[in-house]
Amino acid sequence: MFSIDHLGIAVKSLQQAAEFYRRLGLAVVGEETVEQEKVRVAMVPLGESRIELLEATQADSPIGKFLAKRGEGLHHVALRVDDLAGTVEQLKKSGVRLVNEEIQIGAGGHLYVFVHPSSTGGVLLELCEEQPEGA
Repeated sequence: MFSIDHLGIAVKSLQQAAEFYRRLGLAVVGEETVEQEKVRVAMVPLGESRIELLEATQADSPIGKFLAKRGEGLHHVALRVDDLAGTVEQLKKSGVRLVNEEIQIGAGGHLYVFVHPSSTGGVLLELCEEQPEGA
């Protein structure tokens, strides 16, 4: 089963972006740094999905490069999957281009992999799965 997990939005200032969503009356939760991606994140829960605010911690990070090239805005769409490993293997077998070949651990302990925009009609697509409890 697939569902929208979150929309990733690249921002210059996590603090300023969070303040905007708070002014809308929304909660901003789970602020943390994901070292391997060189990014600070915070989540804005919206029903069954979320908005993920992304601030670069270094200019050479994927988010830093995105901001330098395109400015603030929608960075990626994330789909929640039940079997990330199986989905990744299926995509590899069918020739889909992945940004990262190995499944990573990201914000909130979620497992994830990115699918390259060249395989998705121009959209950076993240596939993610919650880690099983006790993992």
